Amino acid sequence: MGDYEIRPFSKERRNISILLSETEKKHIIHAILEMDVTEARKRIREQKKNGKDISFTAWIIKCIATVMEEQKEFNALRHGKRKIVFFHDVDVAIPMEREINGERTTMAYIIRGVNRKSIDEITREIRDAQKEEVEGKEQVLGRKGLMERFAIASPDFVKKILLLIASRNAFLRKRYMGTTAVSAVGMIGNFQGWLLIMGGHFTTQFGVGGIVEKPVFVDGDLEKKEYIRLIISVDHDIIDGAPLARFSSRLVELMEGSSYL
Repeated sequence: MGDYEIRPFSKERRNISILLSETEKKHIIHAILEMDVTEARKRIREQKKNGKDISFTAWIIKCIATVMEEQKEFNALRHGKRKIVFFHDVDVAIPMEREINGERTTMAYIIRGVNRKSIDEITREIRDAQKEEVEGKEQVLGRKGLMERFAIASPDFVKKILLLIASRNAFLRKRYMGTTAVSAVGMIGNFQGWLLIMGGHFTTQFGVGGIVEKPVFVDGDLEKKEYIRLIISVDHDIIDGAPLARFSSRLVELMEGSSYL
């Protein structure tokens, strides 16, 4: 057999598995985008040189929230079998990797009302969450109420029951999970690939891939441009292809236009 090591399937990994089980119930379609962020990255670097901390991820989240506020069907959640709730606040769940008991695991943090916040405010909130101290029993960053603490400490069968209840109630999902999720793991290291989101609790989710440099002809001259890869995944039960195309076009317009910078 050779040498090998057996490790327990940790509580943190079991919780992720339970949450991902929701993806099996969605009919997901994807929009694959590649956007020129050369000017946006240039402006962020210039502001950082002047001592202003601007997170590139915060800027992406702000652009996404703006379009979701404009096109509210993307910020909607099903409520039961016959209703859809259109929320005005865009609450964005983002993953943050932490080490717990010697194992790297993903923890969630929800930025509330992103559409009403500036990039400076979003950046500070992300930085504060990144610095938040965690203990072995923690799996969610930020303030946690009684229900969150109960759910985290519950056995797996109770978690599944709670997830089933929440999956049918738009207001519970918004409160405990947010209205959308942005996974920006492409910002880690030198990752240059795509990030495919499976879908899950949200009508709309975003996977931010890596940044690649490409030679592009501009007015007859060859220039080096920076492109970001992004995938939008939506629940086809609520969103059709044409609205997704309009959403994608608007997001490209904001990001390539370096809006808010």
